[in-house]
Amino acid sequence: MISKKMQDALNEQVNKEFYSAYLYLAMSAYCNAQGLPGFSNWMRYQYEEEFLHVTKMYDYILNQGGSVHLKQIDEPPSEFGTPLEVFEATLEHEQFVTKCINELMGLAVDERDFATQTFLQWYVTEQVEEEANVNDILAPLRLVGKEGGGLMMIDQQLAKRVSPAPLAPAE
Repeated sequence: MISKKMQDALNEQVNKEFYSAYLYLAMSAYCNAQGLPGFSNWMRYQYEEEFLHVTKMYDYILNQGGSVHLKQIDEPPSEFGTPLEVFEATLEHEQFVTKCINELMGLAVDERDFATQTFLQWYVTEQVEEEANVNDILAPLRLVGKEGGGLMMIDQQLAKRVSPAPLAPAE
């Protein structure tokens, strides 16, 4: 069983995770419109991964006897600039999500909610991976600049990313 305070905080994070999915879907559409199908593919994968994060948190709230309260999702931007600017915005967003997850973990620690701490540890680890993945793309993007063969090579590499396996339904 989770406390009302933890339930409310987790519901806020569900909304943030939904926004993350929405943001990456908008970025995917933008990259596609820019003629960068690999970048679009990478962002579409991010959308699917974020949606899995939502589902996982949604199920946890319900499995802990809590109530899920879905809220309105803010509209994401539709213009993002150069591919470098897209990934700089992605890193900034992932750093924001990391901060939010850390705040949730802090609340779980303060409340001595060991089950939620264990659950959130997956997200803590996931955020380390998310930021590292974005930084791994930013490094070559900063080297190649806005256009040219290097950008196309990066686009081709990003096209190889495949969708995550769907989560099994909650039991």
